[in-house]
Amino acid sequence: MAIAALGQPAISTPDATQQAVTAAVAPQPVSITPVSRPAASWQKRHNAMNERVKQGNADLLVIGDSITQGWEGAGKEVWNKFYKDRNAVNLGISGDQTQHVLWRLENGNIDGISPKLAMLMIGTNNANAKQTPEEVAEGVKAIVEKLREKLPQTKILVLGIFPRGADDQDSKRQTNMKANEIIAKLADDKMIFYLDINDKFLDPDRKLSKDIMPDLLHPNTKGYEIWAEAVEPTIAKLMGEK
Repeated sequence: MAIAALGQPAISTPDATQQAVTAAVAPQPVSITPVSRPAASWQKRHNAMNERVKQGNADLLVIGDSITQGWEGAGKEVWNKFYKDRNAVNLGISGDQTQHVLWRLENGNIDGISPKLAMLMIGTNNANAKQTPEEVAEGVKAIVEKLREKLPQTKILVLGIFPRGADDQDSKRQTNMKANEIIAKLADDKMIFYLDINDKFLDPDRKLSKDIMPDLLHPNTKGYEIWAEAVEPTIAKLMGEK
């Protein structure tokens, strides 16, 4: 349809059909396009996760990237204290972004199980890849939607993406903070819950100590203790223990 003002040439504007076609062919953000990673170590860990869930007895899923995988390293003693007796399964792979987690969820990581709770903390690697806060949040949203689709009886605890960098001036921390503002809106407080424990890691000036995250990204044992203690009341409640 052409619209023209008096004395001006007509300006062509797309009709609704054209707009719909344009939207349909527009590329999806990387953060919501499921994709695997080619590294043999990644494939090996993914397959090991699939073998673990085939065994059943999965009441608590912990989903994420290297920060989550680290429960098997610096966080191992804390994991054994809080989660070993809860039939918990670690679904974290170092370096993963939201699109990689999406692929894993579509390819065996949650097949044949019905956990009580899934705790999700993902997105900092998307920020590292210079994705926008909106793109990061869209990736987290897509994961939550996939979990709801495949595990309709499972409650989901979405954690705010953890702080990184020395202080709030760090550009990647800023991306995470802005993404968290969007992610928080995913909660319906019925099956999807949001919890931001970031202040637990920061001092009053919002600085991140290397005594908690030595590389200003990954928790050490003290960091995992802070994490576990901060989420424990919520986990116990959502798993029906209290």
